[in-house]
Amino acid sequence: MIRVFIADDHAIVRMGLRQLLEAQPDMEVVGEASNGREVLLAEGKQSWDVLILDLSLPRVNGLEVLRRLRAEHPKLQIVALSMYPEEQYAARLLSEGAAAYLSKEGKPQELVAVLRQVASGVPLSRRVLAETPTRATTTAAPHELLSAREYQIFTLILQNHRVTEIAAELDLSVSTVSNHLTHVKEKLSVRSIGEIINYGHRVGLISSV
Repeated sequence: MIRVFIADDHAIVRMGLRQLLEAQPDMEVVGEASNGREVLLAEGKQSWDVLILDLSLPRVNGLEVLRRLRAEHPKLQIVALSMYPEEQYAARLLSEGAAAYLSKEGKPQELVAVLRQVASGVPLSRRVLAETPTRATTTAAPHELLSAREYQIFTLILQNHRVTEIAAELDLSVSTVSNHLTHVKEKLSVRSIGEIINYGHRVGLISSV
């Protein structure tokens, strides 16, 4: 039996995922969380086979949850589920240790198949990374050159988080976040948070709707 924990801040999404997974003869939902802190404080992680992790969780975002759990529970398979486009985020999330990355616009049976695959120990992340085109450093988009922490702060800025909120969520000082943000601006060749948001729209990291 594949033991799955679901982390998503939308109750309807969690309900839909639970119904989908519990309809499978080889899957069991062992718990749910509506924010990142609940995931980190949840008990019994050593018994989970797979964590379905929404990247846009409040109170510790999904990327930070991913980084902490990979350090504390390296055997736990984490499937990142997000509204963000796969071509923009997949490679980064896989390099951070996710077993797989799926868009919420994908088909339900695709998720089921991926859960079975990663739970069986198939190195899905390496396969996907091998199929993901890699760009030479000279042709990489500016945001692809950000460090892991800079990228994390960059994505939170795109989600309209303030510097003080980011500091609290990542357990960093405001000055540390501000220093990282300065480096982000330099690498993106922008001067303000507004220009970072405009950059996100321009490269397709934020919906124009």
